[in-house]
Amino acid sequence: MKIELQPFQRQHLKGLAQTLNPVVMIGNNGLSDSVLREIAISLDAHELIKIRVQGDDRAARIALYEQICDELSAAPVQHIGKLLVLWRPSDKQRIVLPKNKKALKLASQS
Repeated sequence: MKIELQPFQRQHLKGLAQTLNPVVMIGNNGLSDSVLREIAISLDAHELIKIRVQGDDRAARIALYEQICDELSAAPVQHIGKLLVLWRPSDKQRIVLPKNKKALKLASQS
């Protein structure tokens, strides 16, 4: 079951993800168990990650994105080109999501 985000929360996470580099790459062999395990480990360590997907089939990338989010209970943040951005809270919460749009504006002003 994937996590659903409000649009302003997704906007906040997109801003945080701009400076990130991809930590996992899904090659032409697709989503194997070891790749899925590596994504889970990275989510536990960082909460917000980028994944690079090889291949030119956009529909296949979207299917992978949805499968990863469903299997790992992660929130889809952004799919842009061959990059996927995912977020999942960990036990040691590093990223605090804004509770409403006003909180998001206050956070961006400081």
